[in-house]
Amino acid sequence: MNQPELHRKLIAAARSIPVDDRVPLAFEKRIMAQLAGRKPVDILGLWGSALSRAAICCVVFVLVLSAGAYLLPSGNPDSAPQDLEQTIFAAVDTSGDSAGDL
Repeated sequence: MNQPELHRKLIAAARSIPVDDRVPLAFEKRIMAQLAGRKPVDILGLWGSALSRAAICCVVFVLVLSAGAYLLPSGNPDSAPQDLEQTIFAAVDTSGDSAGDL
């Protein structure tokens, strides 16, 4: 049998069934029992668990960075304060600038 003919017969059979407006026996009780069995969503519990997971991840991240900073060799430790000082005062030093002549 071809597809359109089968489709037409199924639709005709479905339309021939009379509509029943009655509600099944104890329908309301079944629905109310299902609703009563559900627990409300605990929003604070969800937030608490998410934040505790995030805090654990942050602590692990800080520990890894601290271990990396401690264990990895740095450059010359004596030149670090001098480099920092030169970087900070580079914007203030106008001895070689022609912008100070304005």
